[in-house]
Amino acid sequence: MSEPGEKRPSTIHEVARLAGVSHTTVSRYLQDKDSLKPQTRVKVEFAVKTLDYRPNLVARSMRTRRTNRLAIVLATGPHFPGRQLAAASETAHQAGYQIEIVSVEGGPKARAARIEDLARSGQVDGILALSSIDIGAASIDLKTKSLGIPIVRSESYDERLHVLGELAGAAEIGEIIEHLSSLGHRRFLHVAGDQSFASGRNRKRVYLETIERLGLESVGVYDGDWTGQSGVDAIASLPDGCGVTAVVAACDLAAVGVIRGARARGWSVPGDLSVFGWDDDEYGRYALPSLSTVAVDRESQGRDGIHRLLAEILGKPAPEPSVRSVNRLIHRESTAPPPLSADSTGADGRSEVQ
Repeated sequence: MSEPGEKRPSTIHEVARLAGVSHTTVSRYLQDKDSLKPQTRVKVEFAVKTLDYRPNLVARSMRTRRTNRLAIVLATGPHFPGRQLAAASETAHQAGYQIEIVSVEGGPKARAARIEDLARSGQVDGILALSSIDIGAASIDLKTKSLGIPIVRSESYDERLHVLGELAGAAEIGEIIEHLSSLGHRRFLHVAGDQSFASGRNRKRVYLETIERLGLESVGVYDGDWTGQSGVDAIASLPDGCGVTAVVAACDLAAVGVIRGARARGWSVPGDLSVFGWDDDEYGRYALPSLSTVAVDRESQGRDGIHRLLAEILGKPAPEPSVRSVNRLIHRESTAPPPLSADSTGADGRSEVQ
């Protein structure tokens, strides 16, 4: 019983009355809100939030013989995918599930063994693997609903939680250079990311290919390590009169370092030097100047993985994968046309190019 003065939890029938729908519609919303029409989904979502409705997971578990828990298995590493996991957790919670994040030390075989243990334990209704797993290392077939538990493989990260697949794509580097070229820039510098990352290698490769394809000039590639200091050092290493007017950095932190290094040399951004980053980290929006960058929709990866897993659990067809890129360009104050003297002077506006 509730204590005197304690607010009684709202029921699914009260949510249904406020939304003007049946309680089965509310139940459908909690399990798979995308199955509802947008107008209905908005009404139910408003009612759920207004009444602060929380599904009774214990009652549901007894009724359905499910645990209402999902597991996300990934490698242990320094680059924790917080944004993706937060979106995955929110999506699961909206469907009435709790999330258990299992970080496993070791390689694909260790993760396969841990997934097998989870599948046999009966503690979760489904498992999403974000890091690579060795199917041959497990005694169960991880590609099927072994032991009645769906196992979905996303594998967005490697052994050190470096991004893989679409998250490591770099096509937008080409779009950046094409845009800067359309503004009049002809001489570029790339501050690369750590080359042990697929994303760092891909961005460097696309940079070099695009420069050659468009007939532009590159003063070089500075092999950085994702830090702001690498951006500072890249600019400090440029000789006077190098003529560079645009820098494409592999991440926002390096791009902010580039801006810092440019100011140390008396160059203005974007007056003398345009700078483009990657990641759309929050600090870049409030930098002076605000940073042009590539926004990475890591959240969609988390949501898509959970939607696929929920479809397996509910026996529904797998949702169609998103057709749009997870990356998109954001143009801000750090990019502009090059200085009028760029054809005959260096980035400092004084030294003549030899």
